[in-house]
Amino acid sequence: MSHAVTGYFLDVAPEVESALERGGAVVALESTIITHGMPYPQNVATAREVEAVVRENGAVPATIAVIGGRIKIGLKDEELEWLGTATEVMKLSRADLPYAVAVKRHGATTVAATMICAHLAGIRVFATGGIGGVHQGVESTMDISADLDELARTPVAVVCAGAKAILDLPRTLEYLETRGVPVVGYGTDTFPAFWSRSSGLAVPIRLDTPEAIADLMRTKQALDLTGGVLVANPVPEADEISASDMRGFIDGAIAEASRRGVTGKAVTPFLLSFLFETTGGRSLATNIALVKNNAALAARLAASLVRAAS
Repeated sequence: MSHAVTGYFLDVAPEVESALERGGAVVALESTIITHGMPYPQNVATAREVEAVVRENGAVPATIAVIGGRIKIGLKDEELEWLGTATEVMKLSRADLPYAVAVKRHGATTVAATMICAHLAGIRVFATGGIGGVHQGVESTMDISADLDELARTPVAVVCAGAKAILDLPRTLEYLETRGVPVVGYGTDTFPAFWSRSSGLAVPIRLDTPEAIADLMRTKQALDLTGGVLVANPVPEADEISASDMRGFIDGAIAEASRRGVTGKAVTPFLLSFLFETTGGRSLATNIALVKNNAALAARLAASLVRAAS
């Protein structure tokens, strides 16, 4: 961790700083799930539960956000509570992060921004719900999430339930391959589709233990290959919504977004909200389950990296 960068831009929570200094296991967590992913108070409750899951599996949680222009690596309880009801909170990706810091805005970090901040703090593992990707209709919109390029450049492992099924998953996987990002199916041969355990698309790599993923990460670093690793962890079977069921819900949501003229960064929040309504809340329940499942695996992976380094 660069002390100059830490002192100038970052506020690292004492518990997180202590863990990093002693070489302990730390897992980064994003904050857009709090501000843009769920309603209050479920968002705050879920964030606290996810942090508890990280602890239960042997790591220290570090929820990341920007508050008043300061990059917070680990939130105090009152900061997390405030974030759950705050208004005018920016949704930060790579392009927005320096602006929010420079003008002292509040911001919730997406996958890309969380990876950047985690790397600045020296955190190597990050748990999220699902990554962004190539959007439907990319040939006319050129809408590709910054998450994909971030995975190609920033050395952080991202544990997720695949990419959100509202995206163009074949093109998302193709883009990741082009950018040289290892995509690991954890205990699966097929790429998860967020709410569903399988998209039907093959993953390039299957690994079945956190230790094996840690070995891959260390080898990648030793070969001086840039970028991170995407770990695709299927939602638990008991919590999934089948791909066939989700297809109908997603098609309806995309059609409604088009009808209303929703574009850009507003698309994903709109689709998630519409899916919550049309699934009778099932999509949100599955979202919560998969985030906790990813947090548990990320903590075990972070602990494996620490054990191998000792």
